[in-house]
Amino acid sequence: MLTFILKRILLAIPTLIAVSLLVFMIARLAPSGPVEIILGEKATKENVARLNKEYGLDKPIVVQYLNYIWGIAAHGDFGKSFSRGEQPVSEMIRQDFPVTAQLAISAFILAFFIGIPIGILAALYHNSWFDRLCMAGVVALVSVPSFVIGPLMVVYIAVRLRWLPVSGWDSPAYTILPTIALGSRSAAILARFMRSSLLDVLKQDYIRTALAKGLTKGRTIWRHALKNSFLPVLTILGTSFGGLLTGSFVVETIFQVPGIGYESINSISKRDYPVIQGMALLVAIIFILANLGVDILYGVVDPRVRSQEAQ
Repeated sequence: MLTFILKRILLAIPTLIAVSLLVFMIARLAPSGPVEIILGEKATKENVARLNKEYGLDKPIVVQYLNYIWGIAAHGDFGKSFSRGEQPVSEMIRQDFPVTAQLAISAFILAFFIGIPIGILAALYHNSWFDRLCMAGVVALVSVPSFVIGPLMVVYIAVRLRWLPVSGWDSPAYTILPTIALGSRSAAILARFMRSSLLDVLKQDYIRTALAKGLTKGRTIWRHALKNSFLPVLTILGTSFGGLLTGSFVVETIFQVPGIGYESINSISKRDYPVIQGMALLVAIIFILANLGVDILYGVVDPRVRSQEAQ
C-alpha cells in the first residue's frame, strides 16, 4: 500500500505542473492586467512601468513562470496578493481555507447522510411510490445547479420568511442555507448512484444463494449487498467532495461567505494573478488527495484490490 501511495504522489507532480502552467497562461489572457485595474484609467505610463517592475510583470512570461515555480518548490512561496496590500497568498489560504473546508465538509455530511439512505430505501422498495417520489426529487435536484438554488433560498427563506440570515459567517445559523445550496445536488447524485448500484447487486446470483440457504433478507442485505454496492459509490464520494470545494466558489459569492471561493472570484475580477494561481493549485491538490483517499478506501473495503497491489 505504501508503494502504491508513493507512486500516486509522484504521478501527481506532473499534474500539478500542468495545472499551474495552464492557470498561469489563462490568467494573463485577459485584456487588462492588475496594474491597470489598481491604478485606474488615469494611470501614467511611469506609474504603470514602476508597478510592473515591482510585481515582476515586466519580465518575459517564461521567466515569470519559472520564478513562480521556483518560489513554490524552494521556499513554499505562492507569491503576494496585488490587491490586498501584498499579503502572502499562503497566509490568505490559511485564513480563508478553514471556512471553505467547513462549508464543504458540512455539505458533504448532508449529502452523505441524506443521499445514501434515500438511495438504499429507494432500491429496497423498487418501483413503489416512495421510489418514484425519490427519483423525481433526485432528477429535479440534479437538474438545478447550486447558483439557482442559492438565490431561491435567499429570496423565499431568508428575505420573505426571515427564518435564516441572508449572508455572512458569524454563527451556525449562517451555515444552514449555504450548506443546503451546496450539498443538495450531491445528495441527489449519491442517492441515484446508490440506488442503481444496490439494484444491480440485489440481482446477483450470490444474493439469491444466500437467501436460499436460509439467511434472512435483512442480514443478506447488511452483510453482502450493501458492502458490495458501496464500492462504486466510493468513487462518486471522492469526486463529490472535490466538486463541493470548487462548487463552493459560487455559493460563497452568493451568501458572502469569507472563504477561498469568495476571494478567488474577487481576485479574478481584479486580475490578482498570485491569488488565482494559488487557489487553483490548492483545488488541484485537494482533488488529487481526494482521489488518493478513494483508492486507499478501495483497498480497505475490497480485499481483491489489496491482493492485486501485493502482486
